[in-house]
Amino acid sequence: MLLCVRWYLAYSLSLRDLEEMLAERGISVDRSTIHRWVVHLSPRLLERFNRRKRAVTGKWHVDETYIKARGRWMYQYRAIVSLGDTVEFWFSEHCDLPAAKRVLRKALARHARPDRIVIDGSQTNREANIACDTESRLRDRSRRPLKWIGIRQSQYLNNRIEQDHRRIKRRARPMLEFKSFGSATITLAGIEMVHMMRKRQGRLALNPTPTLKEQFEAVAA
Repeated sequence: MLLCVRWYLAYSLSLRDLEEMLAERGISVDRSTIHRWVVHLSPRLLERFNRRKRAVTGKWHVDETYIKARGRWMYQYRAIVSLGDTVEFWFSEHCDLPAAKRVLRKALARHARPDRIVIDGSQTNREANIACDTESRLRDRSRRPLKWIGIRQSQYLNNRIEQDHRRIKRRARPMLEFKSFGSATITLAGIEMVHMMRKRQGRLALNPTPTLKEQFEAVAA
C-alpha cells in the first residue's frame, strides 16, 4: 500500500500504470482502490513529515501556479526560500486576497519571520504580505522590536519559484485532471511532501543524506 502511494506521488505514473505494474507482480488491485489509498494516507504522512521538517528563514519567494481540477483552472499558492527549500503551499479555487493571505499565515505560523519576501507585480500579493506582516507583529508576545518584512516586487527575481513550480506541474500532468477539489488538495499536498523529501528538508537521525525511499519509510513508521 505504502509502496503504491510513494510511486504515485513521486513518479510520472497514472493509476492505470500502477494497476498494470501490480498485475505483473501477481497483485490484483483496482485503480480506484489505489486512489483511495493515496487520499487516505497522504494527509497522515504529511502531518508526520511536518514534525520532522526543518525550519527555514531568510528570503522567501511567493507565487501561484495553475492546476486544472473539476474542469477549470485553480491555483496552487507556493512559497520557497532563495536556496530552494519549500516554505508552505495552499491550493485554492480562487486567485484572490484571502487565498494569498492563507498561504502566508500558514508559513508565518510554522517558520520564523523572513527578512524579505519577493513577489511578482500582483497588487493582491502585496496587500496580502502587508496584512499578514501586521497580524504577525500584533500576535508576537516576545516584546522584542520586530522589523517590518521587506517586500520586493519583481517578475524576473521570481524565476526561482517559477522553476520550482514546474516540478509540481510535471508530476500532476500524467494525472490528466483532478475530478474534485478535495482530491486535488490532498494529492497535491502529497506531491509537495515528496518534493520536500527530494530537497531533504526532513530531519532523520544518524542519516544526513537519506534517499527518498528511506525518508518515506521513516515518516510512515
